[in-house]
Amino acid sequence: MGLHKILKIVAFALAIIGAVFALIIMAGDEETAQNMSGNMLYIAYAVLGIVLLLVLLFVIKGLFAGDIKKTLMTVGAFAAVVIISYVISSGTDLNLQPFNDKGLGITESVSKNVGAGLYTFYILAALAIGSMLYGGAKKMLNK
Repeated sequence: MGLHKILKIVAFALAIIGAVFALIIMAGDEETAQNMSGNMLYIAYAVLGIVLLLVLLFVIKGLFAGDIKKTLMTVGAFAAVVIISYVISSGTDLNLQPFNDKGLGITESVSKNVGAGLYTFYILAALAIGSMLYGGAKKMLNK
């Protein structure tokens, strides 16, 4: 039996277990729901851990099975976008005093990291939209 079939069976079993627990929570009284929801959190963490482990496993497997040069170039391009976003983010363009008065403890470093994340999102979104428009225009012009 292949690994793909085993993973499909595991995913199907986890889906059924999740549906059963959801039905128990919805059908039970409030006390049962509160007791089950605490246990469901641990189950959710376990499932998240399994999923992350499997994703990491398949990424590493695919990395060594495929062209490692293309993979490293893609990772490098992503890292370049993140670095550029961090460099252009200032962190000083926001008045942090109202946030710190509420006890949030936001510093210029935190503001710079958030700004870098936003710039990264904007750049990657623009690249994704641009590549979709380019691919669509190319397909229309070749017909």
